[in-house]
Amino acid sequence: MTGTSTSATATSSAGGTDSDSDAGAPLRVGLVGYGLAGSVFHAPLIAATEGLTLDTVVTSNPQRQDQARAEFGDGLRCAASADELWDRADDLDLIVVASPNKTHVPLATAALKADLPVVVDKPIAGTAAEARELAALAEERGLLLSVFQNRRWDNDFRTLRRLLADGALGDVWRFESRFERWRPKPKGGWRESGDPEEIGGLLYDLGSHVVDQALVLFGPATSVYAESDVRRPGAEADDDTFIALTHASGVRSHLYMSATTSQLGPRFRVLGSEAGYVKYGLDPQEAALREGGRPATRDPWGVEPETMWGRIGAGESPVTGGGRPVPTLPGDYPAYYAAVSDALRGTGENPVTALQAAEALDVLEAARRSGRDGVTVTL
Repeated sequence: MTGTSTSATATSSAGGTDSDSDAGAPLRVGLVGYGLAGSVFHAPLIAATEGLTLDTVVTSNPQRQDQARAEFGDGLRCAASADELWDRADDLDLIVVASPNKTHVPLATAALKADLPVVVDKPIAGTAAEARELAALAEERGLLLSVFQNRRWDNDFRTLRRLLADGALGDVWRFESRFERWRPKPKGGWRESGDPEEIGGLLYDLGSHVVDQALVLFGPATSVYAESDVRRPGAEADDDTFIALTHASGVRSHLYMSATTSQLGPRFRVLGSEAGYVKYGLDPQEAALREGGRPATRDPWGVEPETMWGRIGAGESPVTGGGRPVPTLPGDYPAYYAAVSDALRGTGENPVTALQAAEALDVLEAARRSGRDGVTVTL
């Protein structure tokens, strides 16, 4: 059977912007971090959102400061430290934390204590307890705290949600989700660090996405089993991880995250009582953003060719032509920041709350324990 996560209903929270009295004024955004997350995802999406303006980028790297000004104009302010944002908090309406994982909690805490609403890249924290503490602080101060789970707006995920809403698969029994790559040599950096303080490894990186998607689709998990390995020579953090979830709804989710997959499987395989849906390939938005594509200049945005559409059917393999093609809905990362803008103005809901992120972290912590101890963890 299909289900809907009890956390899927977000609460609206606008508080803290100086622009509340002027609904037409753009909300001024300070972006902390201009590495992969900041430069490829957040900055372009913020700049593309009506009602938001990228005011300040925080990076101590002079080359990255030059890069940001080259793309967003000489009027963009650059700061070497987030402390400069707190000193001029009255000039800003939103802080986006896109810095390394270990800095998410201290930076979000500082922003909230400066009475600034916050967006935090995933994972919001290293533990569910920390995420809930941040949520409590935001609620206490009446401020928005949102988590950038952009893959809720992937093309395949949007399409699957529509199929489930239409009852096209019947009762869903099994959900398989793969986020696999072939990277036989480690790239290095904090994302692949074995230092627990860095919160690196695929479990907390790609796992934050696939677990969030599973919970949104099929509701809370009641048990977690995981296998987590370090496969590549020289690697320090998990690079080949599998999670099996049993949902309260009865659905079983099998989630794969790997940098060591020499033959990639389907992104989704969803099996139901009436039909199954199989979809290969990744949403094209990340690749477009990495290549310099921008939602404002590429029309249509997030659209993939028909050759990449998934297929729905029963009793045959899609590889041999079984089933029928299902048009893939366009991916829509810009919808996240549009929703954040609406929430800040009091005209919409927080698209991803910290409490939803905490539920995913409950699963990730259980998976880490399961993989370490070889046990199934009951939630």
